Amino acid sequence: MAEVDILSVKQRFGIIGNSEAMNRALGVALSVAPTDLSVLVTGESGVGEEYFPQIIHAYSARKHAKYIAVNCGAIPEGTIDSELFGHEKGAFTGATEARKGYFEEADGGTIFLDEVGELPISTQVRLLRVLQSGEFIRVGSARVQKTNVRVVAATNNDLLRAIDNGRFREDLYYRLNTVPIVVPPLRERREDIPLLFRKFATDVAVQYHMPAVQLDDNARAMLQNYYWRGNIRQLKNVAEQISALEKSRVITADVLAGYLSPHESSAPTMRAAATMGGDDFSTERELLYKILFDMRSDINDLKRMVGELMQAAGRMPQQSSDVVGLLPSPIISPAPATDYAESEEVVELPHKELTKADVQREQILRALKNNNGRRRDAAKELFLSERTLYRRMKDLGIGDDDI
Repeated sequence: MAEVDILSVKQRFGIIGNSEAMNRALGVALSVAPTDLSVLVTGESGVGEEYFPQIIHAYSARKHAKYIAVNCGAIPEGTIDSELFGHEKGAFTGATEARKGYFEEADGGTIFLDEVGELPISTQVRLLRVLQSGEFIRVGSARVQKTNVRVVAATNNDLLRAIDNGRFREDLYYRLNTVPIVVPPLRERREDIPLLFRKFATDVAVQYHMPAVQLDDNARAMLQNYYWRGNIRQLKNVAEQISALEKSRVITADVLAGYLSPHESSAPTMRAAATMGGDDFSTERELLYKILFDMRSDINDLKRMVGELMQAAGRMPQQSSDVVGLLPSPIISPAPATDYAESEEVVELPHKELTKADVQREQILRALKNNNGRRRDAAKELFLSERTLYRRMKDLGIGDDDI
């Protein structure tokens, strides 16, 4: 594909940068656009993968038909089939009339399935049938219908690992992955980072009628060497914060450092690895780390409470290590007697070893309580999609009464 075409695409869709990796991804998108082949766009969260299905549709023979984007991770599992394939009147409680699904609405056009790795297995079977034969059945119907839809899917999960874990169908993966497009993370487009920062800073300046911030050489180098686990979304957030909060319009490395987490300067954190990997093992490991940090805070509170109780009983430990020593020991319950030393009652509690499920359940409940039961906010705190959180709550037996 000629470079002039890539340049025109960048101008049309507002894509900034000249890195070889991004140009290669755009070239693949333009080459496959005139065909009807299925495309799978992969990349970390925040890299801008949503532009590629739009580009493919805009440069295809379907460009005058409908383009529908669907976030598979945001639709509850109980309604995903109805949303995608439609339903008949009376098919389920609340189905007061028949309605078309996205595949029926997009007939002749393109449908973009974002977060396709979050689809339940039963829906994956239906999707595979559409890709193979163009056939689907509405929920509550027995009539087979046809649709002519071009499917572009995207994911930031490792679908091959999901296949190994039994969470994604291998035959569906190869149907979707007819043409793969890998969108590079921001750290692999270092030469584009200053350009993107300048674009975001200029947008803020124009919107709020202020001079645009500029980076000095050291700040620019720091920006390019940063890891950017949140990719373009994180860079935009930093540019907007600096533009709004800093009085000086020239940003030094010292100022910039205040907006960047030092833990992400050169390598991903455990949390980032869980987000990028998308597999159960990484997510469970992250949950374990989070609950260990939370337990540290709980232990400090417990130490302080034990100290206050001991002081009130007239038996304050001599040093903090005495309190620490009390924590794993049997719980001491004072009996109502005048001589505390002679009347203390030792209660032996059976030791219960926490399982991995116990740890996950505790962390999910904590996140739900922190967010007043709002599952969407709890999922963000745990760095999970809503669908994954719902699935884990179901597997762990967490209901509304537990929150």
